[in-house]
Amino acid sequence: MIPLHILVTGSSRGIGAAIAAQLRGRGAVVVGQATSATDGDTIAADFAEPVAPQMLWGEALERLDGRIDVLVNNAGLFSPNPLDASDIEWLDQWEDTIRINLTAAAQLSRFAVQHWLERGSEGRLVHVASRAGHRGDSPAHWHYAAAKAGMLAMHKTIARGYAAQGVLSFAVAPGFTDTAMAGDYLASRGGAGLLADIPLGRVATPEEVATVATFCALDAPASMTGATIDANGASYVR
Repeated sequence: MIPLHILVTGSSRGIGAAIAAQLRGRGAVVVGQATSATDGDTIAADFAEPVAPQMLWGEALERLDGRIDVLVNNAGLFSPNPLDASDIEWLDQWEDTIRINLTAAAQLSRFAVQHWLERGSEGRLVHVASRAGHRGDSPAHWHYAAAKAGMLAMHKTIARGYAAQGVLSFAVAPGFTDTAMAGDYLASRGGAGLLADIPLGRVATPEEVATVATFCALDAPASMTGATIDANGASYVR
């Protein structure tokens, strides 16, 4: 059986690293992305730069012999943007977060869909979104919630638009996850006290979220295209 070729963004730590590890454990050939390359299987690409997604896609295609079967959009920026920041600081933070969390994912998704349509092949997109895309986030994270809501809307649009051509789209919407990014936020919001909002009584692990993403990438039936799977310990149910 020919192994699947998969590109995973934000693969150097946390959820992305767990996704890449689980996919490799299932026999996939995985190329990762990080702002700074950490190993020979990772391509350095800074999504704050508009040209970075295009450069990443081209280099990933070269490394994967001209074929990418699955794209996992996981890279993200989670940084506070206080309402009382200066106008230019607030706008800069907004635009950086939208570019890294949404625009880069949109660029890569476009390249992927074009790639599959041109080849006449099937393909899968897996978008790591957030609970924030449904319920919003803190007053300092308008930009993050907006980006993740945009990712979910993009995902649904792709699923509806290209299912007949064999292009499938799935999304995962984690709540708080035990990563360095979320850990800083939990500490800033009172630490363990915030867990009272999670009926499960704890945050998710990166491996739990990765299990859902890996299922979407490899095992989810085609009829699930367009689905968003929540992983938030019942802190937000729909």
